[in-house]
Amino acid sequence: MAERSSQELDRLRDRIDEVDKDLLTLLRRRLDLVGEVGSIKHEQGLPIYAPKREAAMLMKRREEATLMGVPPQLIEDLLRRIMRESYASENDVGFKCINPDVGPIVIVGGAGKLGTLFSQLFRLSGYEVRILDKDDWPNADAILDGAGVVVVSVPIHHTNAVIAQLPTLPKECVLLDLTSIKQAPLAAMLSKHQGPVVGLHPMFGPDLSSLAKQVVVVCHGRDEARYQWLLEQIRIWGARLHEAPASEHDQAMQLVQAMRHFTAFVYGAHLRRERADLDQLLQFSSPIYRLELAMVGRLFAQDAKLYGDIIFSQPDTLARARHYMDRYQEALKMLEHGDKAGFEAQFNDIADWFGDFAKQFQSESGNMLLSANDNRSEA
Repeated sequence: MAERSSQELDRLRDRIDEVDKDLLTLLRRRLDLVGEVGSIKHEQGLPIYAPKREAAMLMKRREEATLMGVPPQLIEDLLRRIMRESYASENDVGFKCINPDVGPIVIVGGAGKLGTLFSQLFRLSGYEVRILDKDDWPNADAILDGAGVVVVSVPIHHTNAVIAQLPTLPKECVLLDLTSIKQAPLAAMLSKHQGPVVGLHPMFGPDLSSLAKQVVVVCHGRDEARYQWLLEQIRIWGARLHEAPASEHDQAMQLVQAMRHFTAFVYGAHLRRERADLDQLLQFSSPIYRLELAMVGRLFAQDAKLYGDIIFSQPDTLARARHYMDRYQEALKMLEHGDKAGFEAQFNDIADWFGDFAKQFQSESGNMLLSANDNRSEA
């Protein structure tokens, strides 16, 4: 009986392997079709990300999966992962050039990671790209000659000085920066250049294969109509644009970036001081803690100067950190006094403040937790 069960198991596993090969064949066919779609989008100047088409397709596949007895979340998870790869593959055919008559695109700091990413995107769109990096300043006039767009992509603490160092640009040239603070660089660009000026903040790192679904914040400076073509080019790359005043952007970044990174830094410092055994923590971690620990650890896998710039360059970071410390001290007093009822009352008050967002975040994080648990490796 045991031998028969073993033989039956092997037979079923062989059939599963055959189905997996069929899946690979279908995936290859789907990627080929995506390539054809990408070519048409390139010709017509359509964005690689079509949110309405994606939402309708996912809804239809979920309905079909339910009728077939397949968990609808399973097919959605699979399709979302496949689509992420599909968006990346559409880069291979390039993008429509919205403004073929514009002069060269000059990336100041183009040897950096973010500068390199934007250089690639502009080249994939058919523009001439020139690089002006720190060793190229003796030739700056020649490099910037006839420039149609100048993109400043340098560390935050160098941005204003680099903008001031630029020679006089052609009046029709679009001057923009890619830093994560906007008020000071925007003011510096408006003072330096009399032509069109805009501040952009890509809300993503440079290690992306596609801009599909990524957000770029736009802070308008001067002559908005003169750089609308550039914003449309970014949409074609797949990004979503969010327009905001520079002051509003910087206030939001205090919480979205500066305080979040500072809090992760402090928790990492605490783990270091406590001599925590990370292997042991992972063994005892729930999926949510594993994800939280991963986000803290991710910070320390990157450049200290970059995150130092983000935290120290925001003018209100110190005040925000002190406010955060006040909240921590208030919570600590409840713990010292054993005030569990007070904790629960404040917990519920905060939950009411989050409102429907709490359920939305619970759902979104649930998908991330499943992915984190799938990627968990055993020693």
